[in-house]
Amino acid sequence: MSIRELIMNPEIIGYIAAILTTAAYIPQTIKVFREKNTKSLSLGMYLMINSGIAMWLIYGIMLDSPSLILANAVTLVLAFGILLMKIRHG
Repeated sequence: MSIRELIMNPEIIGYIAAILTTAAYIPQTIKVFREKNTKSLSLGMYLMINSGIAMWLIYGIMLDSPSLILANAVTLVLAFGILLMKIRHG
């Protein structure tokens, strides 16, 4: 497989996107769990984003897309953790 074919592979693009978008939740998750302060976070936003991520996960399962499944499973754990902290700490 050439470099061009590798770069243009949809699953490779999916994994790169998965790493970037999932990693984006890590700093916020760490901050929330360390400080236990969620006052500035929107409950509505985290309810919607968790619902959307869950739907993306289901979509990935339906398509049998490893990159969609992995990215959304990990992201859902991180975002759901923030949601639980928001519910618990307001």
